[in-house]
Amino acid sequence: MPLLASRDDAAAWAEAQREVGRRVVFTNGVFDLLHPGHTRYLADARREGDVLIVAVNSDRSVRAQNKGDDRPVTSELERAEMLAALASVDAVVIFDEDTPFAVVSAIQPDVLVKGADWAADAIVGRDVVEARGGRVVRIALAAGYSTTAILARARR
Repeated sequence: MPLLASRDDAAAWAEAQREVGRRVVFTNGVFDLLHPGHTRYLADARREGDVLIVAVNSDRSVRAQNKGDDRPVTSELERAEMLAALASVDAVVIFDEDTPFAVVSAIQPDVLVKGADWAADAIVGRDVVEARGGRVVRIALAAGYSTTAILARARR
């Protein structure tokens, strides 16, 4: 499977991984201006299972989150390429919806990972994963790293 996959291809690949006994881990985010906080988070996520699928917000869905007129800084394809180059990432899917619910539902991960800054009951797809016996893991974020802070420093 190519590292940058369609939702359907990622779902089929995930099913094939489960059929040979591998645990599929899923996470999602904007991942704009990739920094050590991102790479540490993704390495931690990967350790929760055997393969990691990362869903990255499309440019349109980033703008819908009201992150600012200048976001995303890098395009969806550039962000996907950067993520796909990481050793911890096995596949990348770009999603255009406002939430990752449809992609979580299609992939049916065994483990859903989000940052510890997310309240457990606010994690989109939690119900899908837990309904099939999977688990949700919240990972501590590396202190001192955020795209918003990097952009603020650059503007000063």
